[in-house]
Amino acid sequence: MTHATSGTLTTPDGTHIAHRDHHPAGTPTTTILLLHGLAGHQGEWDTLAARLSADGHRVVTYDARGHGASTRTPPTTTRAAHVQDALTLIEVLGLAPVTLLGQSLGGHTVMLLAASHLQPVTSLILIEAGPAGPSPDLPAQVATWLDSWPTPFTSLEEAEAFLGHEARTRTLIQREDGWHPTWDRATIIASVAELATTAYGEEWSRITCPTLLIQGEHGTMRPEEPATMLAHRPDTVTVRIPGAAHGVHLEQPTRLHEAIAAFLSD
Repeated sequence: MTHATSGTLTTPDGTHIAHRDHHPAGTPTTTILLLHGLAGHQGEWDTLAARLSADGHRVVTYDARGHGASTRTPPTTTRAAHVQDALTLIEVLGLAPVTLLGQSLGGHTVMLLAASHLQPVTSLILIEAGPAGPSPDLPAQVATWLDSWPTPFTSLEEAEAFLGHEARTRTLIQREDGWHPTWDRATIIASVAELATTAYGEEWSRITCPTLLIQGEHGTMRPEEPATMLAHRPDTVTVRIPGAAHGVHLEQPTRLHEAIAAFLSD
């Protein structure tokens, strides 16, 4: 029977990172580190983590800095800081060698970590994520998206209807006037600042481990991005999930699990 333990660790710059360790019933076959996307939280992985743990994998999830139960306003939100957080988890929890899996901005973080070769990475799984950039309009687009949230929500049902899935409502906090998000607007926007000005094709080309790229049929990756990624690394395995948009892990969890399980078994 699988079980999970929760904890918090502190990174070198004093940021507190909340994490959850899902242990399989027996000796784990693989250790997998999962990272959510922008304005998300680790609870979005609950379904996938349970299934991967049942398959015999040790699965660790965590709230990125500025998200969920981790430090709300960390001293910095650079790409390097996010990568360092993942490194700290790997080192403190003894996760290496590790499979890295991330969605959206979380996928970008684990991609940079895999490119750094600072830890033994057995494989890399990207969900709706790639080198992207530069994207000059991205911070403004994120600001517009955050400002479109009709907060405070009058109920969790209203929040779920707007956010598209119950899992996205779990970090909302209730105040006298309704339900509010826990994120800090400036911190979330700052988290994508470097993506506005920087391209990461060189980092993508440096990755040597087996890689799986998963897209939603109606996802938000740039149309040309997957082809560009394959041009630089033609051995990349690609899977397109029908009936899913950007939040593949919430919209089609069964098909996502099947794709990941097939990749890991190979």
